[in-house]
Amino acid sequence: MLELFRKYLSLRPPHVKHKRLFLYYKAEKCGSQPVGKNTMGKIPSVVASYLKLPDVACYTGHCLRRSSVTLLADAGVDITTIKRHAGWKSTTVAEGYVENSIENKTKIANQVLVGTTTSAITKTVNVSEKTDLEKGLYYY
Repeated sequence: MLELFRKYLSLRPPHVKHKRLFLYYKAEKCGSQPVGKNTMGKIPSVVASYLKLPDVACYTGHCLRRSSVTLLADAGVDITTIKRHAGWKSTTVAEGYVENSIENKTKIANQVLVGTTTSAITKTVNVSEKTDLEKGLYYY
């Protein structure tokens, strides 16, 4: 990703006076006009249309916010950082945006299974199997 970011920055014209990251590209040329928030908000519907997904109008800029917050939560980022990222003061609002993704549910299930079964099983499992147990591979 960093290499892609650097490539994007290298295409930026030297005469651009502002610090905004995204600029309009037309006819394979980069202009100096920044991309506005309304254009950014349309990106999910453009992608959905390209992918021929149903209900293209349901994909809004709001999807970007929800997705970024859910990805941060799945990565284990604390709620304070998530609130700063999205500009929220309320923990309740932040928690409401975090979707219960399959990854998140799987992580929680594995933590619960390992946490509840470790004490009961550890006494009967030999040392070579403990590594598998700690990885959440036992489902009793």
